[in-house]
Formats: sequence, structure tokens, C-alpha cells
Amino acid sequence: MFKWMHREAGLANLPDHGLLTGTERGSRQVRNLISLPMDMADFEARGFRVDRPRERAILEGCARAFLGGFNIAAAHWKSPHRALAEVPGEKRGFAYEGAGMYAAMRDLVTAGRAGALRRLLAGPGDCYTHLVHVGAGWVFAPLGIRLPVPLPPTPLLRWLALDGAGFGATFFGGERMIRRYSRGRPDPHRAVRLAGCGRALWFVECADPDGVAQRIAEADEEARSHLWSGVGLAMGYAGAVGEVGRDRLAAAAGEYLAHFAQGLMFAAGARVRAGVVPEHTERACRQVLSVDAGTAAGWTEETAAGLGARTDLGAYLEWRSRLRARHS
Repeated sequence: MFKWMHREAGLANLPDHGLLTGTERGSRQVRNLISLPMDMADFEARGFRVDRPRERAILEGCARAFLGGFNIAAAHWKSPHRALAEVPGEKRGFAYEGAGMYAAMRDLVTAGRAGALRRLLAGPGDCYTHLVHVGAGWVFAPLGIRLPVPLPPTPLLRWLALDGAGFGATFFGGERMIRRYSRGRPDPHRAVRLAGCGRALWFVECADPDGVAQRIAEADEEARSHLWSGVGLAMGYAGAVGEVGRDRLAAAAGEYLAHFAQGLMFAAGARVRAGVVPEHTERACRQVLSVDAGTAAGWTEETAAGLGARTDLGAYLEWRSRLRARHS
């Protein structure tokens, strides 16, 4: 089931160190995934751009925080928050995303009995609910199935897991998955996965505005708006670009600028909720949206009015549409 991780991490013979229950020891997949090595974040090994050393260092740091969060959750899944709190604030969201992947994996093999996602989203984890849902989606990428793990009662945000699935598939699948996601028949689920693919493009192209724009231009026209949405989110959340680069991105987005802006609003919402707003997020909001990050985050709350209890994907797509209208 997790052959892609086995191949990447070389974890075929890891012991469980007593961390798993008797039921879970019966799952070879979870036993073999008790930790992920940091070299999985290496851009050269991934086949990503490596000609931009400053940007590479920033983005690889984000990826390592994700892997570290996975490993923290594996070791402390019943009470992960104290260990996660030791991750520097600016990178902690990525760590919670990685922890979300592990929690979803544990819930998957126990049919939800472990309650790992519920534990992760409790207390301090509530501040990182966006990232936890996205991280849960990484589990679905290799499985090729839709939301097999019952997520906690956050119906609107649950669809972020599809975004996470698109990111995870692209991060580990590289060129093949970029081509696969960029071409195909229109489908609402694919649209959300495409946004995740767009986020991954930010890493694949090492935050190069021209490289990202060229990739999106090569995609089917129907896919471009969703890819730009993902790029906006990654740019706003992870950073690794300055004022000139943000201007180039906004210009390249062209007719899809509102989609790019919507992704940035999502990034602001996640950052503000966590209580840690990096300078790059604040600057991006002021430059692209002409408002501060707090105002942009407020828009994500206001536009979700009346949608929070709906369980259909249409509600999530409507939320994105309302945010695009705010930019217009």
C-alpha cells in the first residue's frame, strides 16, 4: 500500500519499538513507517530545481519540518503537542502537516479506533487545523482513493485533504504526476487536487516565478486556474520569494490573478489562525491583496458563512469562489 514510501525511505525492516498496539503490529505498512529520513526532502534526490540555493534552503527546510512532524507524531501520537511545540513557530505548521499524515495513517489501519486525528486536532492542534487536514491527504495520494479516513467534524475543511493528496502525489511523483494532473477531463475532485499540485510546483521549480508560470502555461487551460490557486497558497505560506518575484508572479497569473489571490488568502488564514505570521506572508498580502494578513484571514472566515456545516465538495468550491470575488 505504501510502496512509494518504502522505496524512498528504505524502511522495510524497521522495528516498531513498542509504539504500536497489537492490532497495528499486524499492519506491516505502519510498522515499516515508524520514521521518515530527512534526506527525503533533498531537492536533488527529488529531481527538483537546485540552481537557486537560497530558495532551495528555505523550501527544503519546510519539507524537513514536515518529515520531522511525521516522526514526532509517530513517537508521541497519543500526546504530540508538547514535542510539536518545540518546532520553531514559522515551521510548526509544516510539522503539524506531517503529523496529520501520520495520524491519518494510524486511523486508517485501525478503522478510526486510534482517534489519532482527533487527538492531534485537540488543544493546540486546533490552531493548525488547516495543515492537519492537508497532511491527512498525503495518505490518500498513494492509495488513489477519496477520503477513506473519517475526519473530525470540520466538514468544510475536510476537502483540504484532497489538496494534500495532490501535493503529496506531485512531490513524490514528480514529472509524471505533473503531466497527469495537468491534463484530463474537468472534475471537481481533480480541481482541488490540482491546487495541491500547484503548491508542489512551487517546490519543484524552487520558487522561480518564470519556471512556475511556464509549467502552468503548458497545462490544459481548464487546469491553470487551480494551479495558480495552489501557487498563491505556497508562495504566501512558505515564502522564498521577494517583492520583485511576487510582482512577476502576479503579472504571469494574468487572467487567473483572482485564483492566485485566493490561494494567498488561504495562506493568510492558516498563518493567522496559528498565531505566527512571518514577514513574507504579511508582505505578500500587502503587495498582492493591498491589505494586511489579518484582514485577508478575516475574509476567509467571512466568506465561509453558511458553508461550515455542509459536507459536499460544492461548498468548498463556493468558498473559493467567494474569496476570488473579494479580490475582484
